[in-house]
Amino acid sequence: MEFWIVAGLAAFLMGLSKGGVPMIAILAVPLMSLFMNPALAAGLLLPIYIVADMYAVYLFRRAFSLRNLRTLLPGAIVGILIGFAAVSYVPGDAGKLLVAGIGIYYLITSLRRRFSGNPVSPRPADVPRGLFWGTVAGLTSYISHAGGPPYQAYVLPQKLDKMVYLGTTTIFFTVVNLLKVPPFILAGQITWDSATQAIWLVPFALAGAWTGSRISRALPERIFYMLIEIALAVVSVKLLYEVLLA
Repeated sequence: MEFWIVAGLAAFLMGLSKGGVPMIAILAVPLMSLFMNPALAAGLLLPIYIVADMYAVYLFRRAFSLRNLRTLLPGAIVGILIGFAAVSYVPGDAGKLLVAGIGIYYLITSLRRRFSGNPVSPRPADVPRGLFWGTVAGLTSYISHAGGPPYQAYVLPQKLDKMVYLGTTTIFFTVVNLLKVPPFILAGQITWDSATQAIWLVPFALAGAWTGSRISRALPERIFYMLIEIALAVVSVKLLYEVLLA
């Protein structure tokens, strides 16, 4: 009974994130890891991620940045292939340190610009940076389900419209998660039993996505992006804590 309560909560939090509540899905795998190996927990949750992704694409389908997707997704494919080839050689802690370092570097840079007294102009999308950050996001998403910070490091400085940001983010991570399915099956992280368990958790994820979409649409844009930066800081500190102190 305790397993299903925690699993339902993890699926709901994951759905909230897909609905636009910033990065709260980072709690899903740690919660499930109370009852199972983290790699198996990630495998159990991936099909639920994908179902919630599909619903989120429907919710935010009207606005997205095609230019960003054209540069980020090819990089993400490369990153996933690198992750699949190197996952047995790269310690999980190394991936966590990379993600935390990226998040903290972005936040320090953002704060320095904000308090410099000079207005910060949006930084337009460009191909070299998009390919680089897309590759890093694909790699870290494959290794530790933590593609958010590298993605944010590229997209947040563009200061996109809130709904364009949500649509672009949703489509990007939907494709990334779909691409992760074959290697997860080959690695034994997704099995028939885990897929059967995932079916029972899908309604919680869909309820979370619906709730998250209502919350994200109601938030003023300034507060929405402020919450994303706060969530990015929390995720980065949490990953550092796991590696250095836990």
